[in-house]
Amino acid sequence: MSTSLDLKSIPSDETITAAGNLQVFDKDGGKVQFGSLFETEKAIVVFIRHFFCGNCQEYVAQLASVSAEALAQAHTKIVVIGCGDYQPIKNYLGLTDFRGDIYADPTRSLYHELGMTTESLQQTPAGEQRKSYLRTGAIANAFKSIWTGPLKNPALVGKQGNISQLGGDFIFGPGNLCSFASRMRHTEDHVEVADLMQTAGVAYP
Repeated sequence: MSTSLDLKSIPSDETITAAGNLQVFDKDGGKVQFGSLFETEKAIVVFIRHFFCGNCQEYVAQLASVSAEALAQAHTKIVVIGCGDYQPIKNYLGLTDFRGDIYADPTRSLYHELGMTTESLQQTPAGEQRKSYLRTGAIANAFKSIWTGPLKNPALVGKQGNISQLGGDFIFGPGNLCSFASRMRHTEDHVEVADLMQTAGVAYP
């Protein structure tokens, strides 16, 4: 897909089908067809940056605060996908207390198919308000990324994924459809959790 794609454009049916046929890896290294994640129920799919990114860790920690009851009532689940290898997933679950499923797309084929082709290390632009999920400053988050990554888990170094890859937030299903798409413009640009849940019809907080 072209990098000139509107960052909020809904993927075409053909693109959703192509993406659905791609595979991601679960926390044990098993292959899972992406389309199976939203075949029978709605799925809020959050594509994070690399697994050492402190900003995305804060975002996923906030996603973990969405109640299981609210998700069940909306017949919706939350899925997180990272651009690294599968080995960091179990550590990431512990860091964020996220209780849903996390998958890995190490080739970034799924990212690119869905239009997430932008690479950037830019933070929130001057004059733009930082998102509320960013509870610590940029410097503190940088230190957090280093501590939870290379320093604390040296065996995972090199498996975290491309550090400049940007992610996005989507709502898929049930079936071959997408009702919402937002691709990140910079490293601190996930959709506010409250807004994402409201769009998906999930009660929050």
